[in-house]
Amino acid sequence: MKILSIETSCDETAVSIIEAEGKLESPSFKVLGNALFSQIDIHKEYGGVFPMLAKREHAKNLIPLLKKALTEANMFISCDISHDNEKWDEIKKILQREDNLAEDFVEFAKKCEKPSIDVISVTYGPGLAPALWVGISFAEALGKLWNVPVVPVNHMEGHIFSVLVNREDEISNFQFPISNKNTDAIQFPAIALLISGGHTELVKMEAWGKYEILGATLDDAVGEAFDKTARMLGLPYPGGPEISRLAEFARTQNLPHTAKLPRPMIHSDNLNFSFSGLKTSVLYYLRDNFVDGNPPSQEQKADIAREFEDSVVDVLASKTRKALDDTSAKTLIIAGGVIANKKIRSVFTEFEKEYSELTVKIPTNPMATDNAIMIACATYSNITLHPEILKNSNKIIATGNLKL
Repeated sequence: MKILSIETSCDETAVSIIEAEGKLESPSFKVLGNALFSQIDIHKEYGGVFPMLAKREHAKNLIPLLKKALTEANMFISCDISHDNEKWDEIKKILQREDNLAEDFVEFAKKCEKPSIDVISVTYGPGLAPALWVGISFAEALGKLWNVPVVPVNHMEGHIFSVLVNREDEISNFQFPISNKNTDAIQFPAIALLISGGHTELVKMEAWGKYEILGATLDDAVGEAFDKTARMLGLPYPGGPEISRLAEFARTQNLPHTAKLPRPMIHSDNLNFSFSGLKTSVLYYLRDNFVDGNPPSQEQKADIAREFEDSVVDVLASKTRKALDDTSAKTLIIAGGVIANKKIRSVFTEFEKEYSELTVKIPTNPMATDNAIMIACATYSNITLHPEILKNSNKIIATGNLKL
């Protein structure tokens, strides 16, 4: 099955084409084409993602990225195509809310022969609603143009599937069989810890498509807490990598442990998280220790960053251990953009030594951040489990707070 997938949930615009086959117990995915544009540099001046700006950038970049992915997959065939005016009118109506996308789309569509794909999939939540709508409209316009079914996909489910693709580089046309310890099939029951800029949740999986949220953040997500703490320390956006860099500096230089921060909810009798109080504790620490316009030095910032990161890791690890103990899970999946953090990655990698019957699966860094390949992989699972969705013609609705 050849799947064209689209991801626009936040500030990454991504288009991919994969070929998927095999049973879910041991699937294989071949990446035929992959294109991604990150808007990080555009949003830096705002200190975070500005939704309407993200929407505009998605609309501007989807056509070039689609062309790039099709070209990589040897599916971009130039030709002169004419459709009846009724079809063009329908497509323009679908895209009418997106900045200049209808005109660019029609110009592209008239010069591109229908590619050999079986289904189009698109993220419909969770995420920023304006950003989600651009991808949805684009996918539905392509579906109308090429008469191909369009399937909605949960972004968080995509992150779970990101562990099935061992993509260390950006080479296309490469086979990724699920056949060894790093990429073997998921053994159930499984626990997934999903950590990103907008989400922190523990999910129990009895099988593919059967998810139960065991715990979630009551306020700030992990990535959000990193960014807000970085801002208080005067660090640039995105804050997560900057905190991680300073924390690593504090460890390698063996700086004195001066800052002390709480481990919120670490001893609670549930699996929920709360990071807003941790962020506030950083604020109070800065207020009480650095007054009269006397900002912390680079070493003092590094000490705070290390303590903040250690606090986050301690809480995540403690809650995950409790989830593993309660469920006797055979597989632990750690996914989402925050898993790019070296400290978090190293701590959870050690869980295989702590739990002898446990397999820990963590995506490669390119697959950890938002991308369309993971959305395509989740699409294959959904279609395999529920082939009837290919016949579903219901309007896809952007759902910013979508749950698993």
